[in-house]
Amino acid sequence: MALPGRTGRPASALAPTPYDAELRTAARHLSRRRFLTVGAAGAALAFATGLPARGAFAAPRLDAARITEDPFTLGVASGDPLPDSVLLWTRLAPAPFTPDGGLGQQQVEVAWEIALDESFTRAVRAGTALAHPEYAHSVHVDVGGLDPATTYHYRFRTGAWISPTGRTRTAPAPGAGVTRLRLAAVACQAYHDGYYTVHRHLAREDVDVVFHLGDYLYEYAVDSAGGARDYTDRVLPSVFNRETTTLADYRMRYALYKSDPDLRAAHAAHPFVVTWDDHETENNYAADHDENGSDPALFLARRAAAYRAYWENQPLRAGQLPDGPDARLYRRLHWGTLAQFDVLDTRQYRSDQAYDDVPHAPGPETDDPARTLTGDAQERWLLDGWASSAALWNVMPQQVCFSQRRLDLGDPAKLSMDAWDGYRASRARLVAGAKAAGVDNWLVLTGDVHVAYAFDVKDDFDDPASATVGTEFTCTSVASGRDGTERPANWDTYMRANPHLRFCDGRRGFLRLELNRENARADFRTVPAVTVPGAAVSTAASFVTEAGAPGLTPV
Repeated sequence: MALPGRTGRPASALAPTPYDAELRTAARHLSRRRFLTVGAAGAALAFATGLPARGAFAAPRLDAARITEDPFTLGVASGDPLPDSVLLWTRLAPAPFTPDGGLGQQQVEVAWEIALDESFTRAVRAGTALAHPEYAHSVHVDVGGLDPATTYHYRFRTGAWISPTGRTRTAPAPGAGVTRLRLAAVACQAYHDGYYTVHRHLAREDVDVVFHLGDYLYEYAVDSAGGARDYTDRVLPSVFNRETTTLADYRMRYALYKSDPDLRAAHAAHPFVVTWDDHETENNYAADHDENGSDPALFLARRAAAYRAYWENQPLRAGQLPDGPDARLYRRLHWGTLAQFDVLDTRQYRSDQAYDDVPHAPGPETDDPARTLTGDAQERWLLDGWASSAALWNVMPQQVCFSQRRLDLGDPAKLSMDAWDGYRASRARLVAGAKAAGVDNWLVLTGDVHVAYAFDVKDDFDDPASATVGTEFTCTSVASGRDGTERPANWDTYMRANPHLRFCDGRRGFLRLELNRENARADFRTVPAVTVPGAAVSTAASFVTEAGAPGLTPV
């Protein structure tokens, strides 16, 4: 979520740190196409052969029988379901809060199996993979040869240790006339802002897939009491009480987040489709610009570390493995003919925020057609995908508010420069592209703002009478913003200033969305508190948008 200015930290936080020297050393060796990783082609070879990619450290093999502590402390996950395959993930870390996870610089062989039942009596696939120290002992297994629209169970083994069991699901066959899909959307899970009660409830939901829309990780320091969690039964190591800047920092911070049992439960229960926003790297960054105006080479070294750790800790395929500070995260998934998902990356390619990233009325910078939120290649990919789509629902999971959001009652009103409001020409091209492609049922899924919103997407946001061309749902946050409140202080202002805003709720929660052939139904699921564990979940509001008739109707 955007902070109120381009430099969001106190001056003391901008002073040089010991980690700057490490980043500067890395930056001297940085090229746009090769840094920290060993190259995309080598990564593909590593996946195909089970060997480390060319140029990687030739690590010795560890006898897994010598592992004396549970290596599956970070759980299991699955992701990006296709009709015939799904990606299975785990990361070995018997000592998760140490830079090497407790396994040093040794390879570890890991067995995996996938079955139709939880007892694994009906196994369908099995194999082995090597957990390489170069990839933080993460394991990414792209299991093929599976049946479409089928629920599977999976697990990993190494030495005497067996992982928790996960459940996943493949997508329907291409062209299948699917009649129903239930998904959930979550975002923004600052560990230091509260417990993951939302994930506990999400783990129990009957959904086919979960979309995580960014801010899976926050770079900010976490004190020994876990911030708002206010632990009295544990003391977190001091290694977390600093901002993440290096590869070791990011790896250990993911270990802290994945140490939460509710997050692990949600991953084990459902396949995830993930995309990042800003905090996985640094607040409000734009391409190679950080919020503090650092040397771009220095920031790209940090971005390379952040991207590498993100891939290592998420259920992502080899195609998403970063090549230095670059990674192709935007991608397209299908659910038969019912839905096409165009997953965006609105951080890596964007122009720097207009007007110093301070709320500002529209002006020449916001309306400059040369400025972009997606980059040219991703924009063309999206528009071409819409033009060729055969799906009933075209769903765009992405990060920041797409619909106009006036922040006050002024004329003109101020807008957020970090959201699509700061890139109005870029947004107008997408609206025009959706119309030109005949996309009648356009759904936008959004994170970032720590508030649940329901918007009618307008052809012209400055004209309330203009046509409604789509629907946008923001999913609020898992924990970021602490407990929140049903009606934030700006609730009345926002509702009056934005007639296309149909719902606003400032509590924590997730979005549950059911698509069928007649309509899409959205349920905003919320909890009253996250600073204490165990809160109950309820539905704050529900809306329906009919197929072929964009616009929200309360249920």
